[in-house]
Amino acid sequence: MEIKRMFWNSRRSKLKGTWSCWEQPIFSTRAHVFQIDPNTKKNWVPTSKHAVTVSYFYDSTRNVYRIISLDGAKAIINSTITPNMTFTKTSQKFGQWADSRANTVYGLGFSSEHHLSKFAEKFQEFKEAARLAKEKSQEKMELTSTPSQESAGGDLQSPLTPESINGTDDERTPDMTQNSEPRPEPTQNALPFSHSSAISKHWEAELATLKGNNAKLTAALLESTANVKQWKQQLAAYQEEAERLHKRVTELECVSSQANAVHTHKTELNQTIQELEETLKVKEEEIERLKQEIDNARELQEQRDSLTQKLQEVEIRNKDLEGQLSDLEQRLEKSQNEQEAFRNNLKTLLEILDGKIFELTELRDNLAKLLERS
Repeated sequence: MEIKRMFWNSRRSKLKGTWSCWEQPIFSTRAHVFQIDPNTKKNWVPTSKHAVTVSYFYDSTRNVYRIISLDGAKAIINSTITPNMTFTKTSQKFGQWADSRANTVYGLGFSSEHHLSKFAEKFQEFKEAARLAKEKSQEKMELTSTPSQESAGGDLQSPLTPESINGTDDERTPDMTQNSEPRPEPTQNALPFSHSSAISKHWEAELATLKGNNAKLTAALLESTANVKQWKQQLAAYQEEAERLHKRVTELECVSSQANAVHTHKTELNQTIQELEETLKVKEEEIERLKQEIDNARELQEQRDSLTQKLQEVEIRNKDLEGQLSDLEQRLEKSQNEQEAFRNNLKTLLEILDGKIFELTELRDNLAKLLERS
């Protein structure tokens, strides 16, 4: 199995240029793969027709972690994990991360929240591992670059100065350092000759320095060429090993039956069917919920229409009652006026009746007096 895995890694490296011979998968799951639309930068574009395998790979030679996914023979995800990346959960079953090297945003739709959480945990774990690996590599580069910089600094020549032309106190001749007596001044004819001699010595020293640097660079170039040849030999050895493993695996595949491949394909189809059934079940439940909400909304609309109609009827009846009330008020006012007039007439009749009764009383008294006299 190890030989077969190494073969497939080397074969993928030849086909896609994305895997190395010693890159191994350390975690795998299944999900639907999406990429952000490069034009709108808003909409998701599916890159797989169904759920595919998404794996974390670790390259021990380069000490890097990558997320890789294949849809048939096409690599739909090839993302190197860096310390600056962040995996974001946008829903219970969907997550995304941005890859600045690929200039895109990847999205993964999982069948359950558990798978999403597990993938996010692994992303954070490998991101931290990538950060530690980067720090270690930087420390190694600093340690290796410090001695080389010191040696290179010693070989660099100082700029042309009067001291470098005429020589410092330590570079002057022993006669000058031991004998403190002043030298006699040269004549006017000897002065240009001594000055040109000093310049000539300086340029000879510069030429010797340049020759030394050139020799060092030539040695470094030869060493680099030897290293390149060695690397080419190693690469050729790796390719020969890969070809040998390829032939060996081909022989093993010819000998082995295809039952395992059929069984694996059947298992993947069953998983895909199960995922589709779960998705269909969720969609049916959502449709039922939407139908119930629509029925409730229709009932509420009917109740609203009924209440509106009743309100209109009540308003019409209220207007009729207001008209009747106004009519009754008018009739009551008219009746009150008639009663008032009737009371006035009755009062007048009572006064007249009182006068008549008084007159009859007087008449009765007069008649009684007449009877008594007679």
